[in-house]
Order: sequence, then structure tokens, then C-alpha cells
Amino acid sequence: MFHISRWKRAAIASAIALSAALATPSLAATTKTITAVMHSDLRFLDPIITTAYIQRDYGYMVYDTLLAMDSNFKIQPQMADWKVSDDKLTYTFTLRDGLKWHDGAPVTAEDCVASLKRWGKRDGMGQKLMDFTASLEATDAKTITLKLKEPYGLVLESIGKPSSVVPFMMPKRVAETPADKPITEQIGSGPFKFVKEEFQPGVKAVFVKNTDYVPRKEPPSWTSGGKVVKVDRVEWITMADAQTAVNALQSGDIDFMEAPSFDLLPVLAANPDLKIDVLNKLGFQTLGRMNFIHPPFDNVKVRRAAFMAMNQKNVLDALVGNPDYYKICGAVFVCGTPLASDVGAESLTKGDGMAEAKKLLAESGYDGTPVVVMAPGDVVTLKAQPIVAAQLLREAGFKVDLQATDWQTVVSRRASQKPDSEGGWDMFFTNWVGADVLNPVVNASVSGRGKNGGWFGWADDPKLEAMRDAFARAGSPEEQKKIAADIQKEVYDQVIYVPLGQYLAPSVWRKSLTGVLDGPATPIFWNIDKSE
Repeated sequence: MFHISRWKRAAIASAIALSAALATPSLAATTKTITAVMHSDLRFLDPIITTAYIQRDYGYMVYDTLLAMDSNFKIQPQMADWKVSDDKLTYTFTLRDGLKWHDGAPVTAEDCVASLKRWGKRDGMGQKLMDFTASLEATDAKTITLKLKEPYGLVLESIGKPSSVVPFMMPKRVAETPADKPITEQIGSGPFKFVKEEFQPGVKAVFVKNTDYVPRKEPPSWTSGGKVVKVDRVEWITMADAQTAVNALQSGDIDFMEAPSFDLLPVLAANPDLKIDVLNKLGFQTLGRMNFIHPPFDNVKVRRAAFMAMNQKNVLDALVGNPDYYKICGAVFVCGTPLASDVGAESLTKGDGMAEAKKLLAESGYDGTPVVVMAPGDVVTLKAQPIVAAQLLREAGFKVDLQATDWQTVVSRRASQKPDSEGGWDMFFTNWVGADVLNPVVNASVSGRGKNGGWFGWADDPKLEAMRDAFARAGSPEEQKKIAADIQKEVYDQVIYVPLGQYLAPSVWRKSLTGVLDGPATPIFWNIDKSE
């Protein structure tokens, strides 16, 4: 059994005491509260303006969606049902009864239209849907009508997508915030309410049960079905030190830990009061992304040299360690799926590209410009990648400026298009859940839209965008597979991004929690009950 050192116990006690002190005294003894340590602390409160998963997780607490995906990958009604015209050009969505915003106002179709339009400016799949959209309007208080320019087979999959960026519904006045500006009001219609008065960025975030929420009648399945809240409060407590969080979980000071370090799993498995499980069975793809608009990675030859230097096994060994939890995989659209391909991935998966990397860099005209690599140290699933990559880049002949930071700073800084001398960056690393990279339309990393709505890094590749459009129009799985392979070749030729393998990330919780749901975007806090 692990014993908590004096300073670690003090840190835990401080975090828990802070929660208790800020809670209403009369409720502290009677409320049923889940205390969780998430994979990252929460600082920003706009789930549409960023792809960071902690904002997505926050979004599922506070907001709701028109449609949702079940465990069979089927789109189901959530806030709305739908019908499609015979010519496949008109989609009509009808809001269900009982929908209210947290301030008591009814949810209207105008709210949802504004929300879809703002989402459609930020999300890659939303952008593609809007490219095919002729009009989107509220035809009455409960009816949303979407008309297409031509048939588009991913309408429902876009609006019901389960992960970043999720089309969460917001009041019209909030959704009309410019798409490049963060919202300033946290009013949703979801199963929890955000307690702004108790929010301390980097310390804790608090959510309380929305007693006015009317769940659907169907059983929960992934992000679909009835969102029945069985506790009074959920508190996300920041504990950047993994060992401190593990000790708090074992002592019962916290209930749930989303992403424990892999090397601590054997210790947790030995505790009979804890349950360990992989909630996201699709797993994660980890990846590196370069900045296309400034030297040195504005030069494709330099990008190619960096690509050839990368080695999936080195990254996965450092990140995960245990091969039971990782897979070397060169498929841009995830191994084990219909669109999986190994085209162009040989050096990544075999780890034999270093000699070619040195040769390409020497031929590229690289002038020794330092590569600024952002290295967050506070997220266990993002610590290893930049360190390993920096070592490989240096071996290939790059000068590397590895800058230690935290993940929320990366989330903010990666949106900057300024040069390195003004606080910019050249490379960062992140993880996508499998659901976010399954095809060329949902996968934001393969966007070629450049500064015109492209993902951070701003790859400008009209050929890639044309192929993504062709995939969206494809009439058969065989045609989709061929186009996807062509897209993967372009991704690797131009080094649009660097897939660094797949892994599973177990979560752990005390057995006093029951009803913990799995899904493609986890954790989900509805349906969880807590016994004394």
C-alpha cells in the first residue's frame, strides 16, 4: 500500500478543503458529489473555439446536441428528430418538448440555427457541411430546415459527431459571438449547470445537476439516449502531479481519475476498492503537427526531413511502455477500420528513416533556424512525444528549442500565427480519439484550408481539399477507400501531419461509483451513481 507523504497529503487536503469551503455549508453534508481528476485542467469555457478535449468534456456537461452517436456508430435523435426529402436535398429537424436553457428560457430553432452556423465556421466537418449547404434557417419555433446544393451523405454524421468539435447548442445571443472570439456566457441546456462562482481556472471546476433537464426515454448509449443525472455535484479538481492524484484516489479523497500514468497502473490494479477500464475502446491516435506559415516548416523538403526522422516505436515506448496498450500504425484513418492503409508510412512504422532524414535536410537548404517545440508537462499522455521528437530531430541535424509549458498554454498559443520571435511555434503534439480521425471529412488534421479556417498549423493544399470533397460525394465504400488512400498519400507526401501510432488509455475509479459509461468521447458523468 502506498503511504502519502506529508507534502502530498497537504496538497490533497488543500484541494479538497477548497471545494468544501466554497460549497454552501448547509448542502455540504447532504449533497452527493463526484470528485474527479481529469486529463487536463479547465481554463477556457468555449467548446466550439478549440479542439482541446477538456473543452469538449466541459461541453457535454453544460450543453446538449441535436443528434448523437450510439455504440453501433448510428446517429440517433437527441434534442431533435429529423426527416429527409426524397431528393436528399432537404433535412428537417424538429425540437423535442421540454427543452430549456439554464436561465429558464425555452430552446428555439433560431438558437440552434445560430449554434450550427458558428460551429460550421470552426469545425472541419462543419465547414465541409456548410460548403454543401444552400440555406439553414428556422422555419418556426421548433423547426430547423437545412437545404443542400447537392446531395451530401454526411449531414447526420456531421451534426451528430461525438467529438471535437461537437456542435453543442447555445442560446442565439451566445451563438452569435464571432467564431474567432470566445463566448463570455456559460448558458446551456444540458444535464449539468456550470457554477461560475466556484470556477478557479487551474484549480477546480464545479457542475451541479440541472433539475429542469428532461432526459430522453431511451437507455444511454455512448453520447445518445437518456442523460439521467444521479448525483448533485461533479467537481473537477486539478492535481498536476500524477502520484498525488493516485494517492488521493486510493485514500478516497477523489472518486475518479481519467488518465493515470501507465507506470502506475499495476499499483492501482492491486487495490480492491478500485476499478480500471478503457472507456474509449476506439483508443487514441497520437500525432505531431508543424506550422506551415513560417520557416523552417514552410519548406516541404524540411518537413519531409523531419517526417523521415520520426519513429513511432520510440514515441510509443516512451508514452505508453506496455505494448498491450499501444499499436504501431501508419494508417491516417486508424488501423482496423475500412479506410486503413499503409501507403507512405513505411519509415514511421519501421523506424528506419534517419539516414534519409539527414540527407533530405542537407539538401533542403535548412539554415539552422531553431525549431520551437512546445512541450506540456502537466498531461501524462502528452509529456513524452515532444521530448522524443526533439531528440530525433536533433539527431537528424535540426536545432531544436524545446519549450516547457503546460497544456492549456499550448491550446492558447497554437492558435497564434505570429513568428517564433513574437511567441509563435513550429511544432506541437496532441492526441485524437479514434472517432475524430476515422475518415477524411471528420479528421481535422487532413484539412488543406490554410488560414481560411484550417486547423492549427494551417496547411494550404487545394488538391487535398478537392479530394476531401470527392470523398464526401463518393457513392460506394470502394470509391471512398480509393480516395482515402490517395488522401493518405498526399498527407504523407506534403507532411500535412505525422501520425505517431495508436494507444488505449485506461481510466480508474472507486467502486463506490456505478454506471460509468464507455463511449468515443469520455468520460461521461451522467448515469453515474455514488454509494456511501
